[in-house]
Amino acid sequence: MFNLQSANASYKDEIVLTDITLHIPAGQKLALVGHSGSGKSTLIKLLYEQRPKDIALVPQDYGLVASLSVYHNVYMGQLGRQSVGYNLLNLIKPLKKPVAEVEQILQEMQLSDKLFEPVAQLSGGQQQRTSIARAIMQGGDILLADEPVSSLDEQQSKLVMSLLCRLFDTVVLAMHDIDLALAYCDRIIGLDHGRITIDEAAKNLKREDLLELYGE
Repeated sequence: MFNLQSANASYKDEIVLTDITLHIPAGQKLALVGHSGSGKSTLIKLLYEQRPKDIALVPQDYGLVASLSVYHNVYMGQLGRQSVGYNLLNLIKPLKKPVAEVEQILQEMQLSDKLFEPVAQLSGGQQQRTSIARAIMQGGDILLADEPVSSLDEQQSKLVMSLLCRLFDTVVLAMHDIDLALAYCDRIIGLDHGRITIDEAAKNLKREDLLELYGE
């Protein structure tokens, strides 16, 4: 599925990842944990570059078009499946079939009442759920997400984590919340200063094991 062998990465002449060797098989739910700046986001990008056409992505900055509605932002997840003409028509006058598809996803995300509201008018948590809904709309078997529940409360975070783990076969998440990582993922990768320092099945780890190294 994903393979990195002694991979390195730099940003603005500064080394971010060093000697990363990682194999992620299909069907795995994996969490990347570590302090801010440990290399989680860069590792997500390296994995995405391996199979960009096959992956649904939730970027940390959401990647939304603020002037467009929630509907149009979520619909973007399937732009590549339709013709240019169909997409332009749907932009001008939303079509019945995709509206129904988007609305169904938004219902699961508890956002259906925001269907045609401009993204700029949403709260941070609502924007984050819109970005997640777009990834769900894109579909496929693989999800990469960078801090996908960082702006959500505990109840919403659990709802989203359950949904993503159910809808996608292979999931790689950069996580700040180690409790959610341990609860919903079956493998934990710990990063510290750009190196992998933990690679362990979640069932073999306790909260204290991660707190000792990474804190909250």
